[in-house]
Amino acid sequence: MKPISQLGYEEARDELVEVVRTLEQGGLDLDASLKLWERGEELAKRCEEHLAGARKRVEDALGAADVEDD
Repeated sequence: MKPISQLGYEEARDELVEVVRTLEQGGLDLDASLKLWERGEELAKRCEEHLAGARKRVEDALGAADVEDD
């Protein structure tokens, strides 16, 4: 299993979907459920980081386009 810090957006999102699916199915003991939940939280945070970076790039590109139009 790759460290979360090395996952791209799609990889983190796909693993997060699997974490949610596994938790919804149940059947895990409390300790395993908590560990999986914690990984899911970290995966969600990683996805948010990727989206924030993409948003910043778009905003920067739009800002540069506005400067060029002036």
